[in-house]
Order: sequence, then C-alpha cells, then structure tokens
Amino acid sequence: MSTDPIAPEDEMALAAKLPQADASSLVDREVLEAQVQDMYRQVAREDEAQLHFAVGRQLALRVGYPSELLDAIPAEALASFAGVGYHFDLAALAPGEKVLDLGAGSGTDAFCAALQVGASGSVVGVDFTDEQIEKAMRLRDRDGFGQVEFLEASIDDLPFEDAAFDVVISNGVVNLSPVKHRVFAEAARVLRRGGRLAVADIVSGRALKERTRRNVELWAACIAGAIPRRSYIDTIEAAGFRVGEARTNDYDFISERALDACSTYGVESISLTAVRET
Repeated sequence: MSTDPIAPEDEMALAAKLPQADASSLVDREVLEAQVQDMYRQVAREDEAQLHFAVGRQLALRVGYPSELLDAIPAEALASFAGVGYHFDLAALAPGEKVLDLGAGSGTDAFCAALQVGASGSVVGVDFTDEQIEKAMRLRDRDGFGQVEFLEASIDDLPFEDAAFDVVISNGVVNLSPVKHRVFAEAARVLRRGGRLAVADIVSGRALKERTRRNVELWAACIAGAIPRRSYIDTIEAAGFRVGEARTNDYDFISERALDACSTYGVESISLTAVRET
C-alpha cells in the first residue's frame, strides 16, 4: 500500500465525499464534547485569553442586536455572548409564544426572547455546559425572568414532548454537533406544525478536509464542524422544514488559525428561518 501523501486537490475531492451532517465516523463524541465544554466554561467565566472567536456586547451589536434590547437583559449574560449572527427579526416572536433556545449558553438569547414573548409566553434554554447553565439560572433568578427555564441537556436528544413549542432558536451552536441531522429532527419533533425555526450558525463554502474535520480543537472553535451551506440547508429540509430567508452575516473569527481555515474553506456565518411543514 502506498504511503505517499495525498495531493491537495485529491484531498479536497475526497472531502466532498465525506458524510456532512453526520460526522460520527470522524470524531469521538465524548472527546469532542469535553473539548467544547472546556471552551465554553471559559466563555462563562469571561476568560477570553485562548478563544478563537469574539464574545460580548460589542460582538452582539456588530452582528445586529439592537442596543435597546441588549440594555434590557443582564449584562453578565451578555458578557458571555458567543453568538455568530442576529436571528430575532427572522424568528418574529410574538407575545404568548413558547420558545426553545438550543445551546442557550449564559442566557443572552433566552432573555432577549423572554422580553419579546412577555409574561404570557415562556422560554426554555438547553445547554450541556454546567457553568453556562449555572450562570444563566443565577441571572434569571436575580433579575426576575420568571418565564425562563434552563435545563442541562443535549440538543440532539431533547427532554420535551412532541409539538411543545411555537419557535426554536439557536445561535452558533448546531455547527458544534457531529449529528446535525438529529438536531434538526429533534427541533422538528418538538415544534408544532407551522412552527418556526430561526438559527444563526457557521457554514462553509466547500467541504472541509478529513484531517481538519477530525480536529476536535477546531470543532470547539466553531470551524471544523462547519458543513457546506447547501448541505446544511438540505439537512434542515430533510427534517421536514421549508427554508425561507437565508442571509450572510458580518462575522469574523479572531485567531490566526481560525482565520486560516475560514480562508481555505470559505467559512462564514449565516442566519436563516424555516417553517415546520410535516
């Protein structure tokens, strides 16, 4: 058997043949989750020293969050904001609606959603990083967001009944999952028929090479889990959604390594909305 290195053009061609939405064969899930949790514990502690991405209020403003909305939520939650785009205009939340936030972190989007659905609505945020959930719960209790609940759970195995929510939102999180097809299938399951999905996330312009996709550190940096934009949308539609508006966001990574990967693969942030049809 030849041990010659694979030519770059052949490596790129092979990349397109790899499974995209289901990367179970490429990464060890336990190792990946531990790496992701470690990074987002740093985010919860507002420790930005080794992060590949920006966090905080200035990031939220840059990607489109209105300042008056940010002024109305806990500043400590916003300090740990690590989203990649704005999606609340697409979500079009209304008073009284039931909202689920996938990968809620320290609660920025959950608190923003609570302000929009009001006291008659409800918001549930799920995350699997203990320090994020603990921080979000502390801020909820301190600042009186009584209609918000936070649970520690995996976004591809949700502890909710079918058709329990009107809207599912997520920001910069689905790319971290090696089983995106299951994440969107679960989102469809817990949404009522006609319910809405609004996400901001990281996608790529072309398929990532296998050695990049096996790098769990780059997964945690929101790079290696990116799949081609078309594959991402196809995965949502296969789960029973009709995708509507999809737009590119003004978002950049900050570390040299992450910027390199973005340049190589056309990695970008998008926001989109979809309606559950089936």
